Amino acid sequence: MISPHGADALNPLLVSDADEHASLLAEAAILPSMLLSSAAAANAVMLGGGYFTPLSGYMNLADAMSVAQKMHTVDGLFWPVPVLNLTASTAEIDGADRIALRDPNVDGNPVIAIMNVDAVEELSGDQIETMTKQVFGTLDTAHPGVAAFQSQGNFCVSGPIQVLNLSYFETEFAGTFQTAVEIREDIAARGWNKVVAFQTRNPMHLAHEELCRMAMERLDADGLVIHMLLGKLKKGDIPASVRDACIRKMVDIYFPENTVLVSGYGFDMLYAGPREAVLHAVFRQNMGATHLIVGRDHAGVGDYYGPFDAQTIFDEIPEGALEIEIFAADHTAWSKKLNKVVMMREAPDHTPDDYVILSGTKVREMLGAGIALPPEVARPEVAQILMDYYQTET
Repeated sequence: MISPHGADALNPLLVSDADEHASLLAEAAILPSMLLSSAAAANAVMLGGGYFTPLSGYMNLADAMSVAQKMHTVDGLFWPVPVLNLTASTAEIDGADRIALRDPNVDGNPVIAIMNVDAVEELSGDQIETMTKQVFGTLDTAHPGVAAFQSQGNFCVSGPIQVLNLSYFETEFAGTFQTAVEIREDIAARGWNKVVAFQTRNPMHLAHEELCRMAMERLDADGLVIHMLLGKLKKGDIPASVRDACIRKMVDIYFPENTVLVSGYGFDMLYAGPREAVLHAVFRQNMGATHLIVGRDHAGVGDYYGPFDAQTIFDEIPEGALEIEIFAADHTAWSKKLNKVVMMREAPDHTPDDYVILSGTKVREMLGAGIALPPEVARPEVAQILMDYYQTET
């Protein structure tokens, strides 16, 4: 199986030993504590599950700035996006060298991790601006990722952590949420060697389904992991439970048995386009995938990024920095000429009128009105699930 990034073995920070876990919980009750941002809590979940191997905790300012500007830590570890614990105030933990981290996304704000505090550093306005521009490619606060990042505060609390639970993901998404450790075990149990990962924060329409099928066939892959984001999204995105139902229905009906694993991970969407695409590659390698499908405007939002920026950024990565490979895809759509889904770059004789394409707005309008989507756009079983959801929202 493919090696984890930067390590010989996964480094999940979730404390699995029952006695140690109980001891840490008791200790947490008497430690100074801080309430995490949703982004920092999501980082803890990713660290806990081994997705952020080989990191041992939150980055300090020097590493964060180096990652933002050069895509590697001070010590040279390739990493595309700073992994931070930012806060607006450090009054509750002032002077503490060991603290409890509380979860903002669960009622009662239970402790999600314990942290050894290596440093508490204040970021200047210039440093926040530099980090924002390098990671998101814009300073526009209308960008949801920029707005979320800049709302977290300007104090960086860094150091190694011990994770006590994986927030709400294990309970709310039981059967879908998996750690990188669990996915590796699942891949091994299925006997897969060449594994394609497909990132999604949306339901999968016919074009997505066929794109996955194209990648599997062209790479001669043993299996496909449809890996959906289960964390915080922007307003208007479809809830994870609905996406999960749509994807599972599609897989059950239209893919052969033991060729697809439907899974999910606990992270807040950054909408960071190219940089987030590289982060996706890092943690897909950690979960055992050999290839990641990167399509048009991967992890993008609005018109902040070029359609293929998330592919060309991989040309800038130092040789050997990642073992995982990307499957670079173009936009896929139903061809009226060929009566099948094609990649647009592979149909040079087509005009826009030769494709069946519906805008997201049009799709939502049709579903909300109870109008079935054409079969060239969505499987009828998937469309029905979406229609039921949108009609409850109107």
